[in-house]
Amino acid sequence: MNIKLLITPSLTALACLGLHSCSTAPSSGLAAYQSYNRPASLPTNPSNVRVKVSTSKQLAYVMEGSKPLLVMPVSVGTSSTPTPKGSFRIFKKEHRHRANSHGFAYNGNNVRQCYLGSRPSGWSFKGTPMPYWCEFKSNYGFHTGWMKHSPCTHGCIRMHENVAPKFFRLVKTGTPVSIATSHPEDNTLGRNVPRPPDASPLPNYPGSFMVGDGYFNRHTAPTFQ
Repeated sequence: MNIKLLITPSLTALACLGLHSCSTAPSSGLAAYQSYNRPASLPTNPSNVRVKVSTSKQLAYVMEGSKPLLVMPVSVGTSSTPTPKGSFRIFKKEHRHRANSHGFAYNGNNVRQCYLGSRPSGWSFKGTPMPYWCEFKSNYGFHTGWMKHSPCTHGCIRMHENVAPKFFRLVKTGTPVSIATSHPEDNTLGRNVPRPPDASPLPNYPGSFMVGDGYFNRHTAPTFQ
């Protein structure tokens, strides 16, 4: 299906959500973004896995005791829409999760990014895809999304498309999550962790990815050490 994505000036608010990257760029930039990955190891005892998130460093640590299973950069909430801090537990996991309030209206071959309440009359609607959703507080979760170098989300914790399926495999319902401004691991495990290229100037994925299943499968097959 050949679907055309239409972004209109009235959708400035959605652009602020950072649901997509912002403009066009050479394909080499997108290729560099898509090739990013991080190593990961499987736990000996999944019940001992816990997650720490440092909002100041935009880093997440998946730990089994003192052993790091995955150290990954993330994107967190802005100062006006911060990621909640505290102690939580993952209570919902869903590979093919979609947002409830914002996403894409579509009619035939046309697709428009919009909020559910502003979809054109007679158009169908699908929420923004948030692959590998791991919810830790009502309406807040880890999920795949465009990653930027500055905080850019509405409070969720955004993961790179190639790293998200690894995180999803490592955690389970009940896994503890500690979110703080900083963690001791920032000075050890978190030193010199490479980030993917900033997604801000990269081209959007096509609308067909968003209303179909393409974006849910847009990742490298996960491997573990």
